[in-house]
Amino acid sequence: MANFLAQFLSIKNSCERVVIAVEDVSDLWPLVKKGFEERVPFKRATLNNKTRNPVFVDNLSAEFILTTDARLRSRFPQEQLLFSFREPYATVVLVTCEDLDEFKTILKPRLKLIVQNDEREWFIVFVSRAPPHNDQATKMAKKVYAKLEVDFSSKKRERCCKLDINGPEASFWEELESKITECVRNTLDRRIQFYEEEIRKLSEQRFKPVWSFCNFFILKESLAFMFEMAHLHEDSLREYDELELCYLETVNIVGKQKDFGGMEHGDDQAALLIPEKKPLTQIVQDDSFREFEFRQYLFACQAKLLFKLNRPFEVAARGYSFVISFSKALALHESILPFCLREVWIITSCLSLANATAAHYSNGLVAPDIEKEYYRVRGELYSLCRAKFMRLAYLLGYGSAIEKSPVNSASLSMLPWPKPAVWPSVPSDVSSEVLAKEKMILQATSRVKHFGIQRKPLPLEPNFLLREANRRRASLSVGNVSEIFDGRYMDGSVSHAAMSRTNSTPGNFESSIDRPMKLAEIFVAAEHALKKTISDPDLLASFSSLDEFERKYLELSKSAAENYHNSWWKRHGVVLDGEIAAVCFKHGNYDLAAKSYEKVCALYSGEGWQDLLADVLPNLAECQKILDDQAGYLSSCVRLLSLDKGLFLSKERQAFQSEVVRLAHGEMEHPVPLDVSSLITFSGNSGPPLELCDGDPGILSVILWSGFPDDITLESLSLTLTATSNADEGVKVIRSSGATILSPGRNTITLSLPPQKTGSYVLGVLTGQIGHLRIRSHGFARGDPAESDDLISYERPTRPILKVHKPRALVDLAAAVSSALLMNEPQWLGIIVKPIDYSLKGAVLHIDTGPGLKIEESQAIEMEIHKNTPKKPDGSNDKNNASVVETQLTLKDGSIELPDWASNITSVLWVPVRAINDELARGTSAGTVSPERPSVVDGLRTVALKLEFGVSHNQTFERTIAVHFTNPFHVSTRVADKCSDGTLLLQVILHSQVKACLIIYDAWLDLQNGFVHTGQTDGRPTSAFFPLVVPSVSKAGILFSISLKTAITEDEAKMMKPDSILNIRYKIKGNRNLGSHTPMSVGTNGFEDDATQLLTFRSAIVLQQPVLEPCFAVGFLPLPSGGLRVGQLFTMKWRVERLKYLEENNQDEVHYEVNANSEHWMIAGRKQGQVPLSIKQGSRIEISILCVPLAAGYVRPPQLELPNIGEANISCNPAGPHLVCVFPPPLSSSFCIPA
Repeated sequence: MANFLAQFLSIKNSCERVVIAVEDVSDLWPLVKKGFEERVPFKRATLNNKTRNPVFVDNLSAEFILTTDARLRSRFPQEQLLFSFREPYATVVLVTCEDLDEFKTILKPRLKLIVQNDEREWFIVFVSRAPPHNDQATKMAKKVYAKLEVDFSSKKRERCCKLDINGPEASFWEELESKITECVRNTLDRRIQFYEEEIRKLSEQRFKPVWSFCNFFILKESLAFMFEMAHLHEDSLREYDELELCYLETVNIVGKQKDFGGMEHGDDQAALLIPEKKPLTQIVQDDSFREFEFRQYLFACQAKLLFKLNRPFEVAARGYSFVISFSKALALHESILPFCLREVWIITSCLSLANATAAHYSNGLVAPDIEKEYYRVRGELYSLCRAKFMRLAYLLGYGSAIEKSPVNSASLSMLPWPKPAVWPSVPSDVSSEVLAKEKMILQATSRVKHFGIQRKPLPLEPNFLLREANRRRASLSVGNVSEIFDGRYMDGSVSHAAMSRTNSTPGNFESSIDRPMKLAEIFVAAEHALKKTISDPDLLASFSSLDEFERKYLELSKSAAENYHNSWWKRHGVVLDGEIAAVCFKHGNYDLAAKSYEKVCALYSGEGWQDLLADVLPNLAECQKILDDQAGYLSSCVRLLSLDKGLFLSKERQAFQSEVVRLAHGEMEHPVPLDVSSLITFSGNSGPPLELCDGDPGILSVILWSGFPDDITLESLSLTLTATSNADEGVKVIRSSGATILSPGRNTITLSLPPQKTGSYVLGVLTGQIGHLRIRSHGFARGDPAESDDLISYERPTRPILKVHKPRALVDLAAAVSSALLMNEPQWLGIIVKPIDYSLKGAVLHIDTGPGLKIEESQAIEMEIHKNTPKKPDGSNDKNNASVVETQLTLKDGSIELPDWASNITSVLWVPVRAINDELARGTSAGTVSPERPSVVDGLRTVALKLEFGVSHNQTFERTIAVHFTNPFHVSTRVADKCSDGTLLLQVILHSQVKACLIIYDAWLDLQNGFVHTGQTDGRPTSAFFPLVVPSVSKAGILFSISLKTAITEDEAKMMKPDSILNIRYKIKGNRNLGSHTPMSVGTNGFEDDATQLLTFRSAIVLQQPVLEPCFAVGFLPLPSGGLRVGQLFTMKWRVERLKYLEENNQDEVHYEVNANSEHWMIAGRKQGQVPLSIKQGSRIEISILCVPLAAGYVRPPQLELPNIGEANISCNPAGPHLVCVFPPPLSSSFCIPA
């Protein structure tokens, strides 16, 4: 079967479409040929794939060929079976007949003979040529076609169709296409089954010695080609995949390994996309094929099918995998292949794959993830091509032009040298070329980095080329051994002495033994060997000069970077941008170089690759300096300083700082803020945050870490505070007062903090100025500052540095005593000063007394610690209650400065004051039904306090406290007894109004006119009653015997005494912590007696004479019988009757007043007025007034008074009630619903 290989290839190249045979029985083909050929390719066809599943095929190509054509002439049976894919897939029989007898006798037997082959798919097309106007001919044609259908069609399958040339034909073409598709499908199914059976038989014999891969290949590819003709590309691709796997299994069988191939000229150019580059007959070897050509042929067939399937991304992915795997096969046979054929083949294969897939690829037609993967694979192809290209360039002496970057070093240092069996020798007559290479080596110098940075260059070779090349020479050199193992680099480090050294041959050795080659000679030998290997003129031109090499190198780098940028691996693209930037920098294109370097630095910085960043960042800084980009140059210097200290020497870091300082203090055209977040970081002190209250200033301590190698001066420094709870507050800026010098490492600075609003604050941004340069830092230190002096982090701290509490009571001022103090006597006023979790250090208290109260400035002010333990009411000293700290203070202009010991504890300030009341106290007269005590309001005095405290006295607290002053006694009187002789026993009741013990030593009563003492002249009770002790809040009584005075002398009439005066001399024993107490000694002013130290109290008492001569009688008339209710109007009446004529009141009118509590009663009418009353005895009048009760309960009713008539002349008969009952208002029923 292997003999048919050439014929198979010839048939395959000439057969591209499905063949439809045309059996022209009635010579109709010229008439219908045009119509038939216009219908191909078939727009929509349904075929079965290898697994018998229907597949819709678009644009199925087909070709109509007459059975009489030479291309369909009879062949040998074996040939027909082997190449059945080229045989017709359907047979169209064209017939026509206008006579029924002719059909039966001539046409029918002939058709039976044609269709008797069961393996051939056929159908009959009856062509009617009857004119439309000839009914007889039309009817005859119908009869013949009907007979034709009866004879050749069946219920299972219709095999006839009719074409009316002179009639409508739209439905015919659809029927024709359907029948052709059916025939093709059936034929395809049978042929697939045949090929599968034959392939199965050969597969079973695969491991037998008689098995031939060529036979298997012809069957397998015939089946794949048949699928391809039928547009079943997926099945065809699957066949080629299986063919490749089978080949790889057989080619690696021990004992069957044949010639590898690749030795012919032009084999260096990959044929991955050109199946027909070499005929299979040229690469056949015994019963198989050479691996080098055949594997490329298989991949080319697969790629062609994938392109037809519109899957160029799969071509790229498969191609990259194929290049990697095939390069390993090339490495195994590298010793027999031309010099560097492996590297050249990889370059050409990667470029051809990248270009072909780009030509067939359309953006946006696939899913985004597939598109990104496609670009990644293309980037890998260009990157692999670039690495191999640099390896070949290094062999030619262009290594000095390759940037010794980390990515280039990683690619080339792990890429082995070519491994030929013998390293190429130096051709003759190339001394000029060797000299030129030596000159190039000497002139090559490595570029000195900016700032004088010195780094050991990264290697671009796995081992020394000089040693590797000489080791692979045909014979061992006997020259200078050190020359073989010399570690010289290609960057110009070769000494002039070594280049001019004479290589002598020691004695006793023949001259045929080669001396070691010099590096220049190795370059020249490799260049001449590559010229023999490389057949691609474009690739060869890329190595013709250094400029051409850099152009091609830049092109490959840009292509790889561009594809990486469009893929998942964007970082690879950024890294290659750095290589592009190096070439741009070398050629003076600093602008493009700077842009590319910025991308690379951003990537390295984001990934934290500081070693790589330290290699690239100086290049960026140099570009920015050349471009006069001051802002960018400063930023690069700061970033260099921010890197790990071990990456640069101390003098290099100092050089970075000197550049920053030089530009900062120089003339900057456009000063811009410089971000130093990575160089200067800051944090708050360890421990709890500073706590202040709303409105408080303070001192904020902040720790700064400086990454500068030397001290640096900041002319100004400020920090922002950001509120964590309220975003509307914005940021608060705090500034330092002067210049700040930062030392390397940790620094602690303090900033004055103005008052802030309530909230929690964290550090925001640090800003400052170095010369004319404004700096800005967002860097925050992490963790405890004590961990490291160089600890830097970019995480924003969550722990607040400042907490400003809500406005609250920071201090409380209150009166120490709630009970009353003595009126008109010097008393200690206690003021409690209570700090509430706030220091009162340096606080000043301003005291302003209200009217009726003054401070005794002659007495010192006392201050002591407040004790909550109550002391005894009798004022006895308790040593356990004594104050621990007591201080005497002086009042200056109404202000007192509090001592430091009282800044954090509750203390009591004792201020000597005196309440002044010039009015004489009045007691309650005898006979009053409901005695009323003096109003508390009369004894109230106010003290306005203002406390200034906090830093700079920014906090103030104002409060006005009320202090109650009172007399020691309230006096009330009653007549205890009335003797028969007119003597009255007057009982004076003394009610103690203070929380202290009162001791009465003397008391006397100065009577008013109309009363006299009986039995004594001075009005004093028995002395045995004194001293009389009156405990706190208790009563005591004193009896006086008095009588009415019948006659008043003229002298007494002139000295009228309307009131009686009660005089009491007493002492008081009390505690100032509880209330009234013994007045402090203030001299002899006032009522104080220096001899006895007794106090004097005086009270006026009004003694009413009995109603002996009543002139008027006022009677209270009864209230309504139904009772009083709130809100109901009623009339209250009084009757006034004249009992006798009164000379001093001889008017016929009486003035009246109605007094009522406005909270209990509403009066409708005149509350006072004049009413006529005759002067005759017994005359009467009623006074009525409308009232409305306002409150329910027992309340005092309104009272009628006659102000112009003395109480001694008015008799109440009947007397009015003291209290009346007022019922609540009736329930409202306006919203009630009856049941």
